[in-house]
Formats: sequence, structure tokens, C-alpha cells
Amino acid sequence: MQDVVLFEELSAGDKVIGVATLNSEKSLNALSLAMAEKLLPQLKKWADDDKVACVWLQGSGEKAFCAGGDIVAMYKAMQAEPGKLVEEVENFFTQEYKLDYLIQTYPKPFICWGDGIVMGGGMGLMNGASHRIVTERSLLAMPEVTIGLYPDVGATYFLNRMPEGCGLFLGITGATINANDALYLNLADHFVGHESKDVILTRLKETEWGNTAALNKQKVTDLLSAVASDDTTALPAPQVEPHQSLISELTAGNDIGDIAERIVNDETDDKWLSRARKNLANGCPFTSHLVWNQLQQGSDLSLADCFRLELTLSCNCAVRGDFAEGIRALLIDKDKNPQWQHRSVADVPAEEVDAFFLPPWGDRTHPLADLDK
Repeated sequence: MQDVVLFEELSAGDKVIGVATLNSEKSLNALSLAMAEKLLPQLKKWADDDKVACVWLQGSGEKAFCAGGDIVAMYKAMQAEPGKLVEEVENFFTQEYKLDYLIQTYPKPFICWGDGIVMGGGMGLMNGASHRIVTERSLLAMPEVTIGLYPDVGATYFLNRMPEGCGLFLGITGATINANDALYLNLADHFVGHESKDVILTRLKETEWGNTAALNKQKVTDLLSAVASDDTTALPAPQVEPHQSLISELTAGNDIGDIAERIVNDETDDKWLSRARKNLANGCPFTSHLVWNQLQQGSDLSLADCFRLELTLSCNCAVRGDFAEGIRALLIDKDKNPQWQHRSVADVPAEEVDAFFLPPWGDRTHPLADLDK
């Protein structure tokens, strides 16, 4: 059995750089429970170790940083006990969100090499990093509408902080974005060509590190800005910003059924918009309602409360939602013909949506109750 995460410490003068590599190239480094359980203690150890100047997180291989979560394992657990909140599902989401929150609040420079595919669970890992690097090969998305889930991993927080309408649009369409879009949407901080990776790592090892997090974060920012300015790789053409006014127009209003219909019926001649419309038209109708409500309810929540809300939603998706059917159609039987519970976004009853926001823990304490303690 190979190690699902590889850890290494690179010498950097009298300090070291902690390097963590997601090591499941075959699954495009999909985040598994085993990965989360290895990352959490190691990242905490590095946070407390004065020798560690910064942390670098990457994926193995050339195709992906992290293409999402290991949802096939969850599907098998859900199938064994349908209609119940199974331990494997609750445990996966709990550990994943603890990991995302740790990265979001990490006390040292945390650099994410977001080369290749960055989707779903990968977005959660990358978005929390203090320094998020994208390349000409980066493809980012929150594509949960295709599997009957919704954008989790902190998306309640980061989708709410995008330009007007973009968070809702990306959440309900699962549209794929590139490095240029990621910079515009505040999902990335630096752009370089993928071949600059070794240059960055070499310069990090040559850096004269300070003794405060603020100073070292500024050193990383300056280093990455310098490498980026020397890099001649062309940014991909923007897809989101040219359509900003249209996205604002399409997502305006207070009825998600009307908004979804407006987007699906839009006839703007553009490949990117066309794919987004198709995703929404074929995707899970329930997802649109969950996204709409999570963004409304999450607009004033703290980061920790956003993750607590998402754990409630994710567990309810597994018990009463279309999550299992979405996984079946896309990854198990691969017929790409999910039988959603509702025919359209407009057909979803409000009381069914409300039930997803009720904690399913019974008399138990919320599993993330002490997240920010």
C-alpha cells in the first residue's frame, strides 16, 4: 500500500519547508478520509515547530492538484444503510472540514500549488492557503450540481465574497474556470507557468526566513510576485469577467426557480456560458435551492459557523437528498442519467429545503462545536 500523503522537509538555511504531497495520482488526488487523517496531525505538528518556516501543499503527477473528495467510498457506505446517517459519511465530512479550517487559520505561510484540476474538495484545500498559485493548466470548479451535493468545503464563505452574482452562478452551474478567472474571483493570488515550480521551491529554500508569521508571509508574497513578473507564460483568456454584467443580470431577484430558468433560457452565444447552462439544466434541482439558501444564511456567518452549517447540509444530503443517486449515475453505473427527486428547480417544495438545514445529530453535540475554540 502506498502512502496516501507524502511528507518531506526541505532544508532552508536554519529553517525547513514542510512539503505535503497528495499521493493518489490514479484518482487525480481525490481527498480521502485517510489523507485528511494524515494531514491534520502533520500540519498541526509543523504549525507548532519553530524550525518550519512555511508549508507547501501539492498533488502528485501532472494532471491534478486535487479533483475533489473520495465520494465513491461514501456511496458504498450510504448504500449499505440507505436513509441513515452512516458513520463513514459524517466522519469524512467532519475531518475534511477540520482540515480546511486548519488551513484557513494556519499560523504560518501556507502555499498551495494549484496546478491542473482543482475541484470540490481540492478547492477547499486550496482556498484556505495564504498563498494560492495557479498556472496555465489550472482548471477550477465546484461541480457538485452534477452529483446532487452543493458547494461545501467553505464555499458558503468564499462564494459570498465574489463579485456580484458570481458565487451563485458558479454554485448552481458548476462552471469550470481558469487561472485568469480565479484571480478575478479571489480564488487565487499568483499566476505562473507550471514550469516555474522548481524555481519557486529553490528560491524558498534560499530565503532568509524571519521569526514572525507576518514577516515570512510577506517574504513569500514578494518572492512569488518576483517569479511571476519574470514569467512570460500567457494568462488564459478570461471567461467570467467579460460576462460580469450578464451574470449579475441573470442572478438578480429573490426566486431561485426564476433565476435558474433565466440562466437555462439565456441564448448568449458563448461556449463557456453554454456549458454552464447545460450543467444547470441537467444537474440536480435540489442543489440550486441549497446554494441559494446557504448563501443567504451564510452571508453574516463566521468561517467556523459556515463549516458547521455545511456539515449539517452535507450529512442531510447523504440521508435525504440526491447525493447517492448523483454518484451512482456519474461514477458507479456511469450512465450519466441520474433520476433526481424533482423534475426542475421550480418543482422543489420549500419545506423539503428547510429540512436540510435542521441538524441531524439528535441529542449529540455538533461534531464541529469546538472548531474555533
